[in-house]
Amino acid sequence: MQKKSFLSNYGLLIAMVGAIIVGCIIGAVWPNVYDADGNMVTKGASYLAPFGKIFINLMFCIVVPLVFASIAGAVANMKSKKRAGKIMGTTIATFVITGAIAAVIMIVLMKIIPPVLEPWGNLAAGTVGEQKSAADLIVSFFTAEDFVGLLSRKAMLPLIIFSILFGFGVQMAGGPETMTAKFLDDLSNCMMKLVKIITYYAPVAFLGFFADLVATYGPSIAGSYGRGLAVYYPLCLIYVFTAFPLFARFGGGKGAVKVMFKHILRPAITSLGTCSSAATIPTNLEVAEETGIPKDVSEIVLPLGATMHMDGSCFSCVLKIAFLFGIFGIPFDGIGTFLKVVLVAVVSSVGMSGIPGGGYIGEFIICSIFFPNQLDLAYPIAITIGNLVDPPATMINSAGDYVVSYIVARFVDGKDWLKKALAQKALESKEEIAK
Repeated sequence: MQKKSFLSNYGLLIAMVGAIIVGCIIGAVWPNVYDADGNMVTKGASYLAPFGKIFINLMFCIVVPLVFASIAGAVANMKSKKRAGKIMGTTIATFVITGAIAAVIMIVLMKIIPPVLEPWGNLAAGTVGEQKSAADLIVSFFTAEDFVGLLSRKAMLPLIIFSILFGFGVQMAGGPETMTAKFLDDLSNCMMKLVKIITYYAPVAFLGFFADLVATYGPSIAGSYGRGLAVYYPLCLIYVFTAFPLFARFGGGKGAVKVMFKHILRPAITSLGTCSSAATIPTNLEVAEETGIPKDVSEIVLPLGATMHMDGSCFSCVLKIAFLFGIFGIPFDGIGTFLKVVLVAVVSSVGMSGIPGGGYIGEFIICSIFFPNQLDLAYPIAITIGNLVDPPATMINSAGDYVVSYIVARFVDGKDWLKKALAQKALESKEEIAK
């Protein structure tokens, strides 16, 4: 019985981890071959990339209706408008605070271990295509041109805002008693069942994704960017085992850390395999339900977190800025500079979410603010760093969304919410056995 229970709980997770390891080995022994100009001469394990792309596309196909149904349904079915406002206010405040903490941690590390010891003497000029103005970027972050524009995972923040407003509209029309509120709740439940079906394909997808990743970026990882990556990758691991337990303990009380580590591996591995916070929303919602996090909390915090909670992206933003300061020979110091870096890290991270590789929007914001006269050189360098750190950054972002749910639940339902949820689940389990 115990063996069956273990395999039932962890079998898929073990398969995912095993697939990642095998994929990395395949990518290492069958790498892509590039010439001196960076052009691919011989394709290696990247032939397996389509297996990963299928999974990512499937996740992206369900994420838009799932986000709309979960957020709009959560707001529409709340019996109290005050509770909805409290959840969203606490959520956004927590995202900003944890993002700022992450940026400060990275600034300290960059002062202790500079990513670039000497300015680069030879820099190949890059090119920057036509970019949106700051005003256009702000408009596109928060709104879409029409309803069809919302039906894309590239418009996650506009979709979330529309979903919140729609939910409040349903509230004004009668809330949980309306047919629309019941439909949204039912749609959200059905979408979660679809997530379970797609997740069975994840091991095959992760094998293909990581084989392609190592085959493509192996030489770059071992190159001149290695010093920065040697700081970034261990930092992400340390952050998971220090900051996350502290957040969980604060939010859930005694026993919360154990519960958090029991459930966090699934969204962490899914985010590593997809390199997208948006694609990890379904898995996050699933483990939040298993944990006992209040449904109205998780269905607001997690989709919103995929766009606004970017601790890993704050890490990478500071790394890019410090890296570019180093290669251009600019001193990375001064309280004014550091405050500006923290602000830019928190704000620009919003533009890097929901899209694999960051969408290059955040990199452009960074370079245009700090290096306007070297934009052609700074921009492609920042993009390269972004691509190399994207998997662990996304993992911190996405897994962190789940952890932040503990904090929001505490402020909304009190410090004993997890204890009550676990007691309720134990009671339901006993009743199920009795039947």
